[in-house]
This record gives sequence, structure tokens and C-alpha cells, in this order.
Amino acid sequence: MRLPQGRPGAADEPDKGPDPLRVRDQKEFRDALKELRGTRSYQAVATASRGGLSTTTIHNVLTKDALPSKDFVAKYLPACGLDEAARARWLTCWDALNSRPAQPTGPTGPTGSGRRWDALLGGGRGRLRTGLAVGTVLALTAVLVAWQAHESGQDRFREQHCGTSSPDLVTGPGGECTGVTDGRDGAAVFGDDLTPVMKAIGAENSTVTDGGDYVTFAFLTPLSSADANSLTVGQYVAELEGAYTAVEEENKKDSRPKIRLLVASMGSSERAWKTAVDQLKSVKDGEHLVAVAGLGLSQQETVDATRELAKADLPMIGDLITADGFDATGAVDGKGPINGLARVALSNTDQLTAISKQLGSGGRTAALVSTQVTPNGTRDLYTESLRKGFRTIAGLKKHLDPNSDFAFDPRGGPGAILPTISQNFCNTGKTIDTVYYAARVKYLPGFLDALAQRSCHAQPLTVITGSDAASLDPTTQALHTADAPITVLYASFPSPAQLSGPANPDRGLYTAFVKNFTAPHHDQQFPARHLTSSYWAIVAHDAVLTAATALHNAAAHGDGPTTLPNRYAVRNELYALRNDAVAGASGHFGIGADGDRTRTDTVTTVHRLGRPLPGSTGRTD
Repeated sequence: MRLPQGRPGAADEPDKGPDPLRVRDQKEFRDALKELRGTRSYQAVATASRGGLSTTTIHNVLTKDALPSKDFVAKYLPACGLDEAARARWLTCWDALNSRPAQPTGPTGPTGSGRRWDALLGGGRGRLRTGLAVGTVLALTAVLVAWQAHESGQDRFREQHCGTSSPDLVTGPGGECTGVTDGRDGAAVFGDDLTPVMKAIGAENSTVTDGGDYVTFAFLTPLSSADANSLTVGQYVAELEGAYTAVEEENKKDSRPKIRLLVASMGSSERAWKTAVDQLKSVKDGEHLVAVAGLGLSQQETVDATRELAKADLPMIGDLITADGFDATGAVDGKGPINGLARVALSNTDQLTAISKQLGSGGRTAALVSTQVTPNGTRDLYTESLRKGFRTIAGLKKHLDPNSDFAFDPRGGPGAILPTISQNFCNTGKTIDTVYYAARVKYLPGFLDALAQRSCHAQPLTVITGSDAASLDPTTQALHTADAPITVLYASFPSPAQLSGPANPDRGLYTAFVKNFTAPHHDQQFPARHLTSSYWAIVAHDAVLTAATALHNAAAHGDGPTTLPNRYAVRNELYALRNDAVAGASGHFGIGADGDRTRTDTVTTVHRLGRPLPGSTGRTD
């Protein structure tokens, strides 16, 4: 808050900030320091201090009822952009305040003291001692009350900010933590399972900021599945580990600038997307933020988040978004381009087209099961896109039975409706041998159980779905029931065995990624099994690597060896990554004019879970 004009401590001109030489006491000095920070976040000031100050220190000092130390002031002033002359005026003010004698705390005699004061000093010495004792007790009591109030306020603040002193972290419903951190606000703020990777991020960031020549990336994702409404099943740990591995790889190279990584959590179901995005927008200049990767799932919240980031001119690289049109064209919702958006995932059309080629020429009768909303009630663009693909891709739509189209709303309880839908497959008058599943993998195990228990369970059934199924446990019992033959088909990236196998021309890139992923990271270790449980670590790595490739190209083409590329330069280079410019863990690829990954046909792979698919052609995994 700006100090009122005319009051000591206020600047002569409002746009020049407070004048320290007009400050009268330590409270006005702290108020002036707060005003000097302006719109900069604590994190932005901490970053500008080049490691000299932490967000916790800044918050504590500016809220503490005391004159800040001279060392703090000396580090804080340049971090707020003050030149040497301006800093000298502030330090002169600090010296003046620090040299003032302590104010007397005992009683003083009034001017022209009368008989009562004389009596108190003379014959009333006992009463004086009693009065002093009472005064001392009252003073100590006041100090204790003030200290307790301060501690209570600090406790309330920490409760509201994930148990930390960082205002950039927010405690949401159910105690879930959302917001932005550089890893140094506590390794378990987003959950104990993220502790190793958050420790590594904090340590890497400290090393990078000590060097001085760096820019900032942010990794934006829903870093929790504690909420029952979450559509993830825990892959976010591997996702963040993959993203970090890319940053560490790049920082080890003989290239500049180095990369500092912010972690931005939208919370489970992405309901806190705006909190995280607003914080990123507020620090884009002070933190020199030049790219945002990750972005979350193909749902409405992610679209809203990317459109807000696009308004801030921030380049974005999605790792998981697969919905058709969820790219720079903005066709996903028809509201115009999403400038600066690219993605490294395989689109739903890529996936379903590959599956359609595996089905063979035989006749089928397919039912469609779909949902179009998330548990939040917002649009689920991933499932909408799958639903449209099943109805429009020639090799799939020809099998659809128009009378076997079933939609459900997850807010109504999938556990109740999916068994009913499954039984309907036995009552259509036709033999349903294929199910197009345009819903989330979260509900797939329950759906498979229901299929295995339908009255016509002996009829072999093939369930076709999208890449979300990559996280389905292949040992799911319903996929191995002798009298209920069920096969699940989905398309995604090649399996780890395929990526490291001799048939992969880019296997060297993948094996190098595995080596880097499983190596120690500032004394932290990431489990190798995280690379086989899903493909999230790979795409997160490749999304960050794409941003890093654009960054280093921008630095190479910039104005000089010390100039830091800005977000506009990085965005320009992002859309110029053609001709397999990115050497990702998933192979070489580029970014097209629409922001989509190129060369998807070389990596899109059909995977099969459960029993062999009768009458299929081609290889599956």
C-alpha cells in the first residue's frame, strides 16, 4: 500500500515510490519497504536477490514488528530494482533509525511536579517500588499478549498457506495444497510421494540461481489425486520426475542460459487452475518466466488455463493433452486460436486411426459407451474427442450399432450405471462383440468387472479406448477370467521394451533418458518402475525438452552471449522446430505450424491387454 502524500515517508511523486529520508520510525520503514516491492511477488524478489533471500525470510521480516537487519535491507533493495544512489538513501535512513536510543519505558514526572509526585519520590518510596513492580508485570503481560497474538497470526497464516510462510502456496478444501513453489518451501507440500523430486528441484534451483545466468520454466499440472473427483491415478509423480530429469539434463550441457523450474499445482481435478495461473502471470517478468510445460489433462479447466496463459504471451507445451484441436488452432472449443500452445502427445485421431487399421476386414457390431463431463461437471474434452472419433473415423464408425449408444454422467455414480449398461449388451437382439469406450480409465476397471459378470459374459468382447488406458493395471482380474474373454485395445507410445529394442531407430535417445532418470538427483533416487507404469514420465520429459530446445535456439540467435531470451523469442523458436529438431525420449520429432507434434505415425503403437484379439491384423503389444 502506498504511503499517503504529505505524510513523512511518502514520495514527492507517487510513481517514484516512498522516500526513505522522510520515514520517522521502524513501522514506517517497514511499510515503505513493502511499498517498494510494488507488484513483485515474494518469489520474484527472492529470485532477483540471486539466492540472498528466501520467500520465507522476506515474508517474516516484512511482517515482523522490528527494524529489519541491515544485511536484509542491503540485499532487498537491489532485488527491488534500486540503483546504488537510491540504496544509499535507504541505508542512511536505516542507520538513523538504528542509532536512536531506546524510548523510556518507566514513569516520568510531569512538568512542574506537585506534592503527589514529591511524595512518591520521597516518603512514598514503598509505593513507588510497588508501582514499578505492578508496571513491570503489566508491561511483561502486554509483551506476552503481543507475542501470543503474533504467534497466533503466524499460525493462521501457515494454516492458510500449506504449513509454510510462502503466500504463493494456498491451502484448499480438504487441506490440499495448490499454488507455485521453487521446491524450497518444503518437499512435501504437495504430498509425501513427491518428496524426492521436490527435494531435487529445490537443490537444482539453488545451484542454478547461484550461477546467475538463468531463466525460469514452470511445470503446471494437477499434483494430487487425493480428491475422489481426480481423474488421475497417481501418474503425476512420474510426470514431475520426467520433467525434472529434462531440466537437469539441459543444465548439465555446455549451453546457456540455465533453467530454473517452478512447480505449479492446480490441485486434483484442476479446480484451482486459476490460482496457479494467476501466480504465474504475476511473476512472468520478475521471474523471467519464458515457458510453461505440462498443462494438465484434456478438460475444460485446461482450456481455460491455456487461454489465460496465451493472453500473457507465454509459450506452452502440453505433455498429456490429446483431444483433437487442442492446439494452437483452438478448434477444441471453437473460440479462436490459443497462441503459443504446442503439444508432444499423440492426438486422439492418431490413436483411433492406428487401432482401426488393426481390426481387420471382418464384420463387427460395436456399442458406444461415453461420458462428456468431468466429476466437476465441466467439459471433458478428451472423452468428447474420443466419442467424435468413434463416430467419424471410417474404420470404426462402420461397425457402430445406432441402438447401442450409452452415455453416463460420472456425478451420478458410475458404479451403479455401468453394470446396467453392460447387461444391456445382452438384450439388444444383436451380438455386441466390440465396445467403444469414450470415458476415463478411472472408471474402466469397474466397467470391465461389470462386463465379466453380464449374463452373456461368454461372448468374447473387445473394448477399444484411448491412451488414458496406458495406466490400466494389466493384471486386472476381469482381463483374465476364463469364461469371460475380454480384450482391451488402446494406442499410445511404444512400450519401454519397444523403445529400448533394436527395432527403434531412436533407441539411444530412450536409453539415455532411462539412465538419466534413474541416476541420483542431488542424492535423490527416482524408481525405475515409474517408467513402466505409464508413459507420463516420457511425455513430461519431452515437453520440457521441447521448451529447452526452443530456449537454447533463441539464445544462439539472440543479441549477444549475455542476453537472456524473453518469452517472445522462445515462442518464435517453438514454432520453428521442424525437421525433427527435438531429440526426445520418445524419438525425434518437430512442432508443426498448428502446434502439433510431427512424425506421429512412426511412434503411434497399438497395445493389447487381456486375451488375443480374434481376426486382428498387424502387431500389438
